[in-house]
Amino acid sequence: DITGVSKGKGFAGVVKRYHFAGGPKTHGQSDRHRAPGSIGATTSPGRVLKGKRMAGHMGNSRVTARHLEVIEADPARNLLLIKGAVPGARNGLLLIRKSGGGASGSPSL
Repeated sequence: DITGVSKGKGFAGVVKRYHFAGGPKTHGQSDRHRAPGSIGATTSPGRVLKGKRMAGHMGNSRVTARHLEVIEADPARNLLLIKGAVPGARNGLLLIRKSGGGASGSPSL
């Protein structure tokens, strides 16, 4: 398992963050092309439910890529060759651990 901090994307809208389809380009739409649409019902429940997917900060969070394979280790050059993508930007710090049977509900890539 390799754990790192994912690349930050800043403040992202729902189209980029959650892959919402967006609104129609024509038929009277003037400024709703990338808007989320309705965010709830009416008088009942009279609030926005918890967990509603909305625009906000994306990335820059701790991510674990699991079951990656170490191809080769070069102690002379202080290198590890890993098969697959690892989280984070270039020159970022990574925590490398042996893959184990972690909790079933833990987030992973």
